[in-house]
Amino acid sequence: MFTGLIREIANVKSLAGSTLTIKAKHKAKLGDSIAINGACLTVIKVLNDGFSVELSPESQKLLAMENYKNEVHIEPAMMMGDRFEGHIVQGHVDCIGTIKEIKNNGNSFDVFITLDKKFIPFVIPKGSITVDGVSLTVNDVNPDSFRLTIIPHTMKETLFKNYKKGSHVNIETDMFARYVSHIISHKEQTLSWDEVESITARY
Repeated sequence: MFTGLIREIANVKSLAGSTLTIKAKHKAKLGDSIAINGACLTVIKVLNDGFSVELSPESQKLLAMENYKNEVHIEPAMMMGDRFEGHIVQGHVDCIGTIKEIKNNGNSFDVFITLDKKFIPFVIPKGSITVDGVSLTVNDVNPDSFRLTIIPHTMKETLFKNYKKGSHVNIETDMFARYVSHIISHKEQTLSWDEVESITARY
């Protein structure tokens, strides 16, 4: 499990076949789970200046591979007893989003991202979403897109500073929305709001 708070911007040394090698300050251990641009990957080799992870061909088909060059976001998996920040992130990328527009408001940036309409029900207004591993709050939701408002600090300290119109990003939608949708789709009768609150209270 992750929180969506980026711990380091690391550098990609190489991508050879299914092996992605990262140069990082973080001292990984063999078998560790590390989210790289929001995708949970397993450390298969430890190096003096970083580590290598397995990035299968199937994963490469599902991820925004254009962002696995140069710099990447990394976040090690949470350990028992760690302070919980951000929101609950599984590291399971749902789809690729496309940045439609970035609007500079002076003291903030509005970022509009489009994605496949079938994932829109899992994007909740004022809820959380993960974009390339970064935990962010959704402001507005439209039929095929959503709007984020990003403060200058986040823009400066993450790879959002490099993104532009047409850039692709990994999207992980709200876990609770996916769970509730799955339960509803396998339940003959409609859930009441009391039942929905009971489900979310379990997590």
